[in-house]
Amino acid sequence: MSYNNKRSAIFLPILITLAIVVGMFINSLFQGNSKGESTIFQLPKAGSKLEVVLDMVESDYVDTISSADLVEQAIPALLKDLDPHTVYIPAKDLQRVNEDLKGNFGGIGVQFIRYQDTVAIVRVIPGGPSELAGIKAGDRLVTVNDTSIVGKELKDNDIISRLKGPKGTPVKVGVYRRSSNETLEMELLRGSIPVPSVDVAYMINDEVGYIKVSRFAATTYFEFSEGLERLKSEGVKKLIVDLRGNTGGYLSEATNMINEFLSENKMMVYTEGKSQPRTDYKSNGNGRFQDLPVIVLIDEVSASASEIFAGAIQDNDRGKIVGRRSFGKGLVQEQRRLPDGSALRLTVARYYTPTGRCIQKPYNNGKEEYYNDLNLRFIHGEFEKKDSIHFNDSLKFTTPGGNTVYGGGGIMPDVFIPVDTSGYSNYFRDLRRKGIIYQYAFSFVDQYREQMQGLKTHKDVLNFVKDKAIIKNLVAYADKKGVKPDSKGLRQSRKVIETQLKAYIARDLIDDIGFYPIIRELDKTLIEAETQF
Repeated sequence: MSYNNKRSAIFLPILITLAIVVGMFINSLFQGNSKGESTIFQLPKAGSKLEVVLDMVESDYVDTISSADLVEQAIPALLKDLDPHTVYIPAKDLQRVNEDLKGNFGGIGVQFIRYQDTVAIVRVIPGGPSELAGIKAGDRLVTVNDTSIVGKELKDNDIISRLKGPKGTPVKVGVYRRSSNETLEMELLRGSIPVPSVDVAYMINDEVGYIKVSRFAATTYFEFSEGLERLKSEGVKKLIVDLRGNTGGYLSEATNMINEFLSENKMMVYTEGKSQPRTDYKSNGNGRFQDLPVIVLIDEVSASASEIFAGAIQDNDRGKIVGRRSFGKGLVQEQRRLPDGSALRLTVARYYTPTGRCIQKPYNNGKEEYYNDLNLRFIHGEFEKKDSIHFNDSLKFTTPGGNTVYGGGGIMPDVFIPVDTSGYSNYFRDLRRKGIIYQYAFSFVDQYREQMQGLKTHKDVLNFVKDKAIIKNLVAYADKKGVKPDSKGLRQSRKVIETQLKAYIARDLIDDIGFYPIIRELDKTLIEAETQF
């Protein structure tokens, strides 16, 4: 036997044994946390088999081996054959992973785009460190902590990591201002920068309000309530809640939102697991919008808390679900902190909709096939035809109002809307793939920034751009970027290209309150939902 084979023969059994012991060790230590908060568990003081194995490896193995490295390798190996949503999060990744759910992060408060060879500021967050320092939209960020970032092949994440940091810590930036042709050096103290989970809440017309929820984070219910109150003050009589693309988050945020629409003692969801007794979540009767007609939009990416919300509305006959079949995640995770700052997101229960449906899709064939399910749905034609979707009769449930709903593999909408591929051409595909439409939108705003400063609504933006040759100039801009003019493709995709361009211009100038009302022209799901009240 060769040296390498001998080494593998010794090392592999140790690693496998370690993985098994770590698993037994973790399972014996972890207990639930009703608040969903992380808990730090202490290692046993002495006598565990894990310590014996680690001592053997450290003291007697032929090469120097780090026991910490062994544990880092062993835990993911242990978890890989469990459900796809039980995951180990190393300490170095935990803060980044948790940021979207926390609702804030430490930073300087800017949104930027990589434009030509510089980092261009698209928007300055109101009240953030950058606004207080006088940084403006259109400024170029040229240095961070005395290191030039101009012309460098840095990815967005590299730039973000340089700007992020604990709240109150300093960061030096160099900002080039084109209007005065000067570079300003300043030191900022990082602040708490909000990460909104409700993108927009606005009135589509005199009666119908629209609210877009992108995730269920720690601040989502608060943001959602603020949006509902604003719509109420504007006379909302019907509401569309858009959960498309929303992959979920905190269960408590979803149930708080559902509670707003249900009368007292209505089941919203219940959870149950091997070590967790059944827990019912019922409405308390204090919801402020119990009589407001509701429609919920979902698609194949809507998952977890999004499916809890949609399932509760559907099973209580409270409103219609419009769109395409949702992802199919019916498992509940708790995040458990480990002593070294890492964490385990452990599946501890399944959740069930009010009629008793478990909408978790199968995962017994491995994670690769699990996540490939959406591709298979597309290949089978599910995104285009409702008839391609089949449910087993054993998964049939009936709502109190007599409507038939199905468990297994997601929430099936009441009104199916196929994916819209009209207006798509190779020319549009190439523009989109290279980010040309978005880049030109920034270029346009940059060119007319002073003239557009007073614009406040999407209608103001549309009036401003209507006499500008935005399509002609976009085609010329794209040509310089390597996308050759294509008159046939442009004719086929003109409405899509022009609408997206106007929407991006409005977003760069006035944020999502400008984007969503314009992009609605292309949104067949939303347009159809408006007719369903």
